[in-house]
Amino acid sequence: MKILLLGGINEAVRLAGDLHRSGVDLVYSIAGLVRQPELDCEVVSGGFSQIGGLEAFLKSRGIGLVLDATHPYASKMSEQAVAATAAVSIPCWRYLRPAWQAQSGNNWHLFDTWERLSHALVDHDAVLFTAGRLQQSFVDALYEWTRNTVQKQWLRSSIKPAFQLPPSMTWIEDIGPYEVSGERELMKKFKIDSVISKNSGGEHAIAKLEVARERQIPVYMLKRPGLAEAGREFDDIEQCRDAVLAACLPGSDIAG
Repeated sequence: MKILLLGGINEAVRLAGDLHRSGVDLVYSIAGLVRQPELDCEVVSGGFSQIGGLEAFLKSRGIGLVLDATHPYASKMSEQAVAATAAVSIPCWRYLRPAWQAQSGNNWHLFDTWERLSHALVDHDAVLFTAGRLQQSFVDALYEWTRNTVQKQWLRSSIKPAFQLPPSMTWIEDIGPYEVSGERELMKKFKIDSVISKNSGGEHAIAKLEVARERQIPVYMLKRPGLAEAGREFDDIEQCRDAVLAACLPGSDIAG
């Protein structure tokens, strides 16, 4: 059975490597916006629109199972995976890494939308955005309410913004993993008094939350989006790997 693994997080690369070394017939897919994974299995980069869409790819390649291990905020890709697998009557499973949990001393403020989050930033002077690419509508709003303030923002991302940033915002090109010492230096240098984040989970970007707690800086966090239900869902990478390996055994039943 051939498996399509939709990547997007570091755990997905690890999972793909483990499965390939175990003899699983695997295709790894990645958006390819930042960096290409070093894998021995087949890698498809750049999405599926260039090859007729995900459903067409599943049919043409004889895929028997899709494993969605994309970023927790890649809701569009997750929805496409569920829809495309349903159309061709194959299972769609998902690995969703656990969300970060607030600890004693954290000053977190959770929001459902960028618009609601933006209203909480008015009283801050130096805001660090660590939520990846921002929505154009949110940047447009920044133009409006920062015109008459002294607030400065720093946007840290691995990809150059696709639109012009407001004069109050400076782009920092960087990619994780991040260390506590580096995050501490960054926040001290720019006198950061608030951090904007998504609840991405994982270890590669958690250092900013540790330093924010250490410096008593509030964190304004965008909640995770709801995702279309997959046939099976995992939050433990080893359990996910073992389930896929079991599904590849002769005579296994992976319905759903």
